[in-house]
Amino acid sequence: MSTLEEESPDVKAFHSAERWESYLEKIKESPKLVVIYFTASWCGPCKFIAPVFNHMAAEFANADFVKIDVDELSGVAKEFKVEAMPTFVWWKEGKEVERVVGANKDELQNKIKKHYQL
Repeated sequence: MSTLEEESPDVKAFHSAERWESYLEKIKESPKLVVIYFTASWCGPCKFIAPVFNHMAAEFANADFVKIDVDELSGVAKEFKVEAMPTFVWWKEGKEVERVVGANKDELQNKIKKHYQL
């Protein structure tokens, strides 16, 4: 049986700090847009928005869509100053360019379209 939070082939899910750090080094100076989704297994709104995030990852294939569970990688969540779930961070060339806190489908879609064009 599938769940709303199941892994998508278009989303990179990180479960270890080492893999995350290695990925971060590779994309630090990249002009490629990265959308980081901070989630938690116990977060109701995260379960609601996960299919939207997965769909966006499939639609905007030239961007990287990344999922971080804040309980698994609490250090990464602290590094990005995540205080509520879900939190979405748009990252480009080593810096944050946008942030959305909450499960707002329209806002997510507007922000991805805004930054995907750049």
